Amino acid sequence: MTETFVPDVNRADCPSRAILEHVTSRWGVLVLAALLERSYRFSELRRHVGGVSEKMLAQTLQALERDGFVLRDAKPVIPPRVDYSLTPLGEDVATQIHALTHWVESKVPEVQQANAGYDNARL
Repeated sequence: MTETFVPDVNRADCPSRAILEHVTSRWGVLVLAALLERSYRFSELRRHVGGVSEKMLAQTLQALERDGFVLRDAKPVIPPRVDYSLTPLGEDVATQIHALTHWVESKVPEVQQANAGYDNARL
């Protein structure tokens, strides 16, 4: 009798952990949220996602493409043009990420107040 595999993110060997790491990494979150707005060329996306290095953006896009979230469309023109967009699976996860990013933005004042209270209590 074979045991059916049930994904469990709390198990160290569960493949869902790698997927979770890709979509919740700092750059993964920001790239997915940006691509939910529209497709981007690499250089546009790098400018849009402030602070990301070329290397980190390339690695993030590659991981998200491998997981089936991002579509890389290389056009055979000179100069080369590569556009990045979300797949239907990518749109699904980006919608979840987008909700989280907006929630975080809306809670910045409360979190900053909590930080200040915590820091003042530790003095």
